[in-house]
Amino acid sequence: MTSASRLAPTAARSARQAREPAVPFPGRDAVTHQHAPRDLQAFIAGLPKAELHVHHVGSASPRIVSELAARHPGSKVPCDPEALAEYFTFTDFAHFIEVYLSVVDLIRTPEDVRLLTYEVARDMARQQVRYAELTITPFSSTRRGIDARAFMDAIEDARKAAEKEFGTVLRWCFDIPGEAGAEAADETLRLATDDRLRPEGLVSFGLGGPEIGVPRPQFKPHFDRAIAAGLHSVPHAGETTGPQTVWDALTELGAERIGHGTSSAEDPKLLAHLAEHRIPLEVCPTSNIATRAVADLDEHPIRKFAEAGVLVTVNSDDPPMFGTDLNTEYAVAARLLGLDERGVAELAKNAVHASFLDEAGKARIAAEIDAYTERRLAS
Repeated sequence: MTSASRLAPTAARSARQAREPAVPFPGRDAVTHQHAPRDLQAFIAGLPKAELHVHHVGSASPRIVSELAARHPGSKVPCDPEALAEYFTFTDFAHFIEVYLSVVDLIRTPEDVRLLTYEVARDMARQQVRYAELTITPFSSTRRGIDARAFMDAIEDARKAAEKEFGTVLRWCFDIPGEAGAEAADETLRLATDDRLRPEGLVSFGLGGPEIGVPRPQFKPHFDRAIAAGLHSVPHAGETTGPQTVWDALTELGAERIGHGTSSAEDPKLLAHLAEHRIPLEVCPTSNIATRAVADLDEHPIRKFAEAGVLVTVNSDDPPMFGTDLNTEYAVAARLLGLDERGVAELAKNAVHASFLDEAGKARIAAEIDAYTERRLAS
């Protein structure tokens, strides 16, 4: 069952689909139960993993969001964790961005930043995440008055504490919120390349936010400078727009991995290019359903990517907001790709190999995945 070659999906997307109201996400338990046998769920739960596409603020658990809302009264974000489930039901991608930014508004002090970062690492460790590249949007915090140096100190203090206490290694991707334009791009580049501010854990430079009306090529000078400063290029592209956005990310921004890349399935030449050049896609299945980038899980193009030979990694994006976690995303991917335990283990190693961890670190986690798999299958 490890091969996905027998499963041929369609990747239908349309303007009508983008206008349809979102169906409330059924929740983690329902999705996991529907998409993976219990023994495979148990295997996934203990499997060592790496995650490459997961957002800092978007990873705040209901408990942390509620605590931050209580710290800063007056926000429209509910203080009740149970009420957050309804608040995190999105009608479309634009609504998701609106809700996301309301949570960003709760991050107002360096202490908030440190708390969020540390607790995100704790939640990752519970899922056996050994390494994660966490996407951070520093402009969202500095524009709200948090001192840049204090922000960097907060994330670095949390990173070091998490590695020491949980064994989870964190690295940072600083991303431009594309909707904020040149000002945000300039500031993100400054924070990422100024030697007096650049944090030790920073490895990559990204571009997020809405894609519609935000052409990728306008950020080419910023990516050129970030790459020259030694950072890897990992922009979002092709999530809510067509495959040309992915081409632009590759040709204009020097992308080494593509965030989402959902619409790549619509362009056979693009799929062939991604496969030939081993450019990984950071696939986030549940996120794509919640934001209406894909209408239904059975239409998700992850199978088409795998069949085309594209290096696929599985990620959770903004997990609490989408009622999911990384374990659930692996269960969903296992069903869509027709994977057994060995196939899931190989999928986990994809993320390790596609990461920007050093070679020794990659080898260590890959060996841990292999050892875990053999031990579980022998029992």
